[in-house]
Amino acid sequence: MKMKWQTGLMAIWVLLVPTLAGAQRFDSGKVEVEVVNDGGRPYPQYPLDGRRGSSVFKAYVEAVRDQKYSVRIRNRGNQRIGVVIAVDGRNIISGDRSNLRPDERMYVLGPHQQETYEGWRTGKNRVNRFYFTDAGDSYSGAWGDYSAMGVIAVAAFRERAPDRPQPWAQEGPGYSDQRGLREKSAPIGAAPGARAEPGTGYGESEWSPSRRVEFEPLPQPFAQYFLKYTWRDTLCRKGVIDCDGGRRPPRNRFWKEDDDDYAPPPPRDDRGEEWR
Repeated sequence: MKMKWQTGLMAIWVLLVPTLAGAQRFDSGKVEVEVVNDGGRPYPQYPLDGRRGSSVFKAYVEAVRDQKYSVRIRNRGNQRIGVVIAVDGRNIISGDRSNLRPDERMYVLGPHQQETYEGWRTGKNRVNRFYFTDAGDSYSGAWGDYSAMGVIAVAAFRERAPDRPQPWAQEGPGYSDQRGLREKSAPIGAAPGARAEPGTGYGESEWSPSRRVEFEPLPQPFAQYFLKYTWRDTLCRKGVIDCDGGRRPPRNRFWKEDDDDYAPPPPRDDRGEEWR
């Protein structure tokens, strides 16, 4: 039976920056995920309670308006892994709406390899930079997609064992499937208050070499990371960080940071009736 391989991309250029002492990062034991600025400095992360024993990790990240950023991932294991990366709900290679599935476009990391992903991939050797902006100015907003705004998501997949030894990597002819990467257009049906919330823009183009490799992921990720980035004043208002001498607002009974898998009830109209 012929094996069907998932094609991924592995960036050749690696930005190696010394890790800052005491920097917070998520660590599943095999993978590390950080959001870093152009100097390699990690943005502060504020983990949610009760997630350390889970394969799903969540945290807030403080965003800095108009600043460029990258997603830095390190494979600490001794086998290759594939990582699907979605920013604001869009796959950063294809630009398609992402569900963090194994059949999506993904990057491949070798054993103990670290890579920095700087932007939306627009070709084999080019990316357009990530930068923090208003949701209405974001790449996802340009497609009218506000469904996962302000979230950087990473799903890490182990590789299915091949039937026979395979070459480590094979140079590809370039990008043949550029789904979703079109010219940026004006936001379509921007959500109310979208400009007040952060999103990731489609910034300037930069050189970023990559090569095509063969990789067949297992059907389920072994780790998932969800980093919710937002402005400092929002983190202060939510009580995520101490901005007011230790005084924290009361907890919202419909939003528990250590168990946020459920949505609160819908809002009510002026007559006290629920929206339908």
